[in-house]
Amino acid sequence: MATGNAYLATYRQQHLREAQEKMLSILQEIVKICERHHIGYWLDGGTLLGAARHGGFIPWDDDLDLGMTLPDLKRFVSIASKELPSHLVMQAPETDPTLRRREYKVRDRNSFFVDADDLGREQGERGIFVDIFPFVNYPSYLSHMAARMTRSMAVMYHRLHSPHYYSLRSAAELAYFGVKLPLCQLMWKLMRPLARDGKYTCAIPYYNWYAALYRADDLWPLGTITFEGLTFSAPRHVDNYLTSIFRNWRELPPPEKRKVHATFYAPELLSEDPRQQEPLAQE
Repeated sequence: MATGNAYLATYRQQHLREAQEKMLSILQEIVKICERHHIGYWLDGGTLLGAARHGGFIPWDDDLDLGMTLPDLKRFVSIASKELPSHLVMQAPETDPTLRRREYKVRDRNSFFVDADDLGREQGERGIFVDIFPFVNYPSYLSHMAARMTRSMAVMYHRLHSPHYYSLRSAAELAYFGVKLPLCQLMWKLMRPLARDGKYTCAIPYYNWYAALYRADDLWPLGTITFEGLTFSAPRHVDNYLTSIFRNWRELPPPEKRKVHATFYAPELLSEDPRQQEPLAQE
């Protein structure tokens, strides 16, 4: 029985480090803007886990995650759209009308990245990227219920905004989630006043995949951590923060779960800027 394309799997493994280095270069440009304009950011998710457990990227990881408060992220989107180098682009709902989901990425145009969610997507910016997740306050009462509910919202939102194949199951999911998601959104809106004290925080509901919930005083004031030999902002109490997501985060996953996310990536498309080359002759 076929188990996948061995050529493609080997290609991804051979070029993974190049892709990681490209992400690191994107991160450095993001940090320049953040420091110039006093915008707070921190390493988040698997990137923070890699920094704490491996001193850099998780060896099989092919993405890079940052967190920002929602107001800071809105400022960053506005500024980055003007100040990023020309080979980078800010991809956000405010800047890219082709987006199906509410996502925030800084992409490198001189690269190509495809995952399962990209299949069937309209052509647009598809380069290697750094993810930025917007954080908001979570309710202090019924907080764990809110965290579990937002994980359900993340799953439903993802399913509703991903490519679908025609089947009875997909039709049933679309109908069920199409009703359930608005109800959860209404519950979230009603619970938001319980978050005014700022005791808890996490990514907006559409990205709380782990049903995580962080104490604000474990995140702020921000500290620092070493990642790939460089120093970046990180949550104040990294151990508590990572435990909220991964529980026993120091333990390596089994080998069968050490997989890249992407279907395909090309870390560099051209060695020269095409805008500096002579145009192709027209027949």
